[in-house]
Order: sequence, then C-alpha cells, then structure tokens
Amino acid sequence: MYALEFERPLLSLESKIAELKQLSGGAAVDFTDEIVKLERKAKKLQAEIFSDLSRWQIVQLARHPNRPYFLDYLGQLFTDFFEIEGDRRFAADRAVVGGFARFDGRPVVVMGHQKGRGTKDNMLRNFGMARPEGYRKARRLFDLAERFRIPLLTFIDTPGAYPGIGAEERGQAEAIAVNLEVMSSLGVPSVSVVIGEGASGGAIGIGVTSRILMLEYAWYNVISPESCSSILYRDASKAQRSAEALKLTAKDLKGFGIIDEIVREAPGGAHRDPVLTGENVRAALRRHLEELSRLSPEQMVRDRYQKFRSMGVFTAED
Repeated sequence: MYALEFERPLLSLESKIAELKQLSGGAAVDFTDEIVKLERKAKKLQAEIFSDLSRWQIVQLARHPNRPYFLDYLGQLFTDFFEIEGDRRFAADRAVVGGFARFDGRPVVVMGHQKGRGTKDNMLRNFGMARPEGYRKARRLFDLAERFRIPLLTFIDTPGAYPGIGAEERGQAEAIAVNLEVMSSLGVPSVSVVIGEGASGGAIGIGVTSRILMLEYAWYNVISPESCSSILYRDASKAQRSAEALKLTAKDLKGFGIIDEIVREAPGGAHRDPVLTGENVRAALRRHLEELSRLSPEQMVRDRYQKFRSMGVFTAED
C-alpha cells in the first residue's frame, strides 16, 4: 500500500491491528482487549498527525495516488450520465470529462479534470492536464447549460493546463480566456469543487462559478510549488518552502475569501474513505444549489461578479 512519510506510523499501527484480528479468528487466545487498545491508540495518533499538517504535507495528500478522482465522484453522486465528447474543431481531450447527468434527480451539466491511474491511463488522460480542445469542449457544455437553463457543476483537479508546443499553437490561452468570459455571464447556478490539485489557468478555466468549494486536503493556487521554486529559486527541490509562502490550502483560501466552503474529508484523507468524502461533497453541493436556485438569472450574474470583484485586498500609498 502506498503511504506518505507522515502516514507510515499510522499505517504500521493499523497493520498490527489487522494482524491481531486475523490471529483472533480461530485462535484459542483472545486478543480483543489488545485490539481495542491499539484502535484507540491509532485513532489518537491519526488525530495528532492530521491536526497539524504543513502546507507541503497537504500538497502531498492532494496528489495521493489513491485519492478519489472526478470519475469516482461522478459514479457515486450522479445518475444517468451522458458524455459529450470533442470540441468540434480538432480532437477529443480525455483530460476533461463532461456531459449531462442527474443530481438528486435534477438535470445538471457536470464536468471535471480526470487524472489517470497507472501509466497507460495517465497517458490517455494526459495526467489531468487539458489541451485547448478540452477547454473548448467545456465551453460547449457551458453553452448547453445556459441554453437549457440547468445548473453547472465542475470538479477541479489538475496540475495545470498542458504547456506543450501543440497546445500553444492551437490557442491554449485563448481557449481558457474565452471560458472565463463565458462562465462569468452564465445565468444558471454554478458550483465548482476543488477535489485535489487546482493550479493556474488550467484550474480556473472551469472554475469561474457562483460558489467555490474545496476539499479539506486539496490545494488551489496560481502556480504549483515546484514551478514557483523553479522561477524564484532556480531550484524545484525547494517546493516545500514555496508551498508555505504560497498559502494554498483550503484553510488559507477560506480566510482570504477566495472559496465559500471547506468540505470535510474522511478522517485521514479522502483516500481512506472515498464514500464518506463523497457524501460530504453531495451535502455541500445540495446546499449551495438550493441557495443559488432562488436567484434570478440577472441576480446570478451580479452575485458572481461581486464575488470575484471582492477577492483580494488593495492598498494605496501616498
């Protein structure tokens, strides 16, 4: 089982518990008391570890290979999914998956970045880094949500838009810029959830929504810690230092007024109980959609405009 360095003491303890439970199955010796003691110790240790994570540790959790991805949430939270593929210009980009579905029986447009599991799948999904055609496919879905007056839900999980030469030649920056413009003017309820990594224009290309939610151990910023270190220090290995300076965690961004809600993950992170984490996401989406549904299209646009205009602090010097 894959484990981050700070998770190892906990996993070691849980391994001992599992071993004792196996031995207790048909043994004459009863290990129940010892198991109970170890379970209490494991619960206490987990609380201690996760109550004081550094920003870099949270970045590592957001990248955990066992963390649930968009398609995992799609399968748990939505029904009747009908995928829309291609941008009608160049190609199909499988780093962004989107289409029509039902959420609590209600029609919605849903989309998200999708990373791969394993080398072959990651090549197919381009490690969750969308090309221009991925963002133009997303734009198609924005237009469809507006045309049919149905809510838009997006799931953000990308290390950034793909920076390759081909992507630049086909207008990567323009595709993202158009998405920002289109999303800004939507008159339907829109909610985005940062479920893992949220980096740069690659993230905001599907993230200009009326409400922005963020999982407890996700990160969201204009740049990844490694890229920041490469620029500032000419040394990508100083990513840990950059992560602290960037203040990219859900707690940081809630304090800055960038996001609207921190969605709790399962104890120990989403990868330890994806179903519980998914249900927390469901409850948050349901709550915000209900609130936004009370607004008229005109109010929706004004509300979103004010939300983004109020981000940040400006000071003037004489």
